[in-house]
Amino acid sequence: MNQQEITKAAETYIAAEKDASFADGVRELLAAQDWSELEDRFYTDLEFGTGGLRGVIGGGFNRMNPFVIARATTGLAKYVTEAGDARPDGSRAAVISHDSRRYSREFALSAALVFAAHGIKAYLFSDLRPTPELSFAVRQLNASVGVMVTASHNPPQYNGYKVYWSDGAQIVAPHDGRIIETVMGVTADEITSMDKQEALDKGLLEYIDAEIDDAFVAMVKRQSVQPNLLKEKGGEVTAVYTPLHGTGAMMVERVLGELGVNVITVPEQREPDGEFPTVKFPNPEEASAMQMAVDLGKQKNADIVLGTDPDADRLGIAVPDEGEMVLVTGNQLGVLLADYILGQRKRLGTLPPIPAFVTTIVTTQLQEVVAKHHGAKVYETLTGFKHIASVMRQLEADTAGPQYIMGDEESYGYLIGTEVRDKDSITATLLTIEMALHWRSQGVSVLGRLRQIWEQFGYWEEKTISKYFEGQAGKEIMAGVMKRLRENPPERFGGAGIERIVDIQKDSVFYPAAGRTEAGPGLPKSNVLQFFLDNGAKVSMRPSGTEPKIKFYASCHSDAGMELAAARAAVQAQIDAIETDIRAIIEEAEA
Repeated sequence: MNQQEITKAAETYIAAEKDASFADGVRELLAAQDWSELEDRFYTDLEFGTGGLRGVIGGGFNRMNPFVIARATTGLAKYVTEAGDARPDGSRAAVISHDSRRYSREFALSAALVFAAHGIKAYLFSDLRPTPELSFAVRQLNASVGVMVTASHNPPQYNGYKVYWSDGAQIVAPHDGRIIETVMGVTADEITSMDKQEALDKGLLEYIDAEIDDAFVAMVKRQSVQPNLLKEKGGEVTAVYTPLHGTGAMMVERVLGELGVNVITVPEQREPDGEFPTVKFPNPEEASAMQMAVDLGKQKNADIVLGTDPDADRLGIAVPDEGEMVLVTGNQLGVLLADYILGQRKRLGTLPPIPAFVTTIVTTQLQEVVAKHHGAKVYETLTGFKHIASVMRQLEADTAGPQYIMGDEESYGYLIGTEVRDKDSITATLLTIEMALHWRSQGVSVLGRLRQIWEQFGYWEEKTISKYFEGQAGKEIMAGVMKRLRENPPERFGGAGIERIVDIQKDSVFYPAAGRTEAGPGLPKSNVLQFFLDNGAKVSMRPSGTEPKIKFYASCHSDAGMELAAARAAVQAQIDAIETDIRAIIEEAEA
């Protein structure tokens, strides 16, 4: 964009933005002639993707602000009016919630008042709530659509807008594409909003709180595999917990408190704070984010340490082992939960005839091995719980077929039961503590049980490597990396030969040795490449759908029955060799 084009776009935004603080910020940039910053804010519209919006907060069409929120909600309201599921009386409703981020409360109210202006009743939580509760509330209130204002675990400068359909799951085809088309066609003069008091008086805005909270807590407790175990032994557990300045405390403390668990919340991280002052990234996947909780866990001699991200859909844990507090990876906790839930329900006779377990193409395959061992049919889909929810819908359509029990992905997301349709750290917290209690009753620690699984099925280890590429140039770099890997794939990875290359975008499988291409797995098309190596390892790569980064995943394993220390050493050597090659790809991209 040249300076004239930037100025015109900025002036158009200023005229359309109702919030003076955001408009004034752009005026200041114009006065300072900060063309680089202005270009980044206006070279494109913030993309309304298949899950909604996510971006840096600020004035401009490529930022998160009240105008962009109102425009997106106008398009969404138009689509819901035309194609959304109606209640028996023909009316439509929306549920809106938000997390602790900057402007989340204001963005949520803005969205609610746009829905009201379109005659869609808006149920608005009066204060922050976790994402899984929003998903539950959409189903509970028979709403047509839901909106969660959150940027999950992104840094403080970000916010987002996630859209849920009437089943409580994030939008997928065909609705996603049609909603995107509608939103992108909205002009500034089409945006309408209703006065808050008028919306309340007309019954088009209603605040919701305790009635949904109580129902949600009851739902979480229903997912227990051995409820009597929690009732009898819950008081024996001391848990240290951090909500990382987000939404999780109210629900985690309540659920565990009602079960008698002694919950000690990290005081410096308990209160909601969109600046996330004690962490660089408010993400329980990051060891640094869990450090304060781990330190307090050691001090209090805790049985378990728990952490949730700002919108409380992800769960990370640490457990004591040989005098240390050891972080458990998302893949490992998924293995442990699948083993416990499927194994104990099988023992108790509460599994359906054909239980279903859903995982993703970048999650450890050890989960698949364990789930099949317990008699489950395993479904593999793309990363993201909207895809796991799609499998749930397909399963529900066949009442005589497999029944969904659990789904998860490697990035600390778990969904147990069918009453929520997105990852749910609250329910996962309950089942994690129950799992730990069960194995304690058998004289086994959490990591002790994991070692038993490795001894039975082989040692598995995974590593994720992420590289951030910010701005317009970053998108081009990431696109270039994927293009080069498609057109000129490496002959080897980590010293191992490549047996086959799966391209999800093209839905193809290429066998380099034979020079043969076959049809792919038939998943929804996505910019993902997977390299399956002749030593059993797997390397996957994909640009993130929610952050400006490209992610590489390495997964290696040993044969069952191998001595554990030797297996660890051999697998670690494979991981290290693969990481060296991945780092070389990143360095080439940066050159």
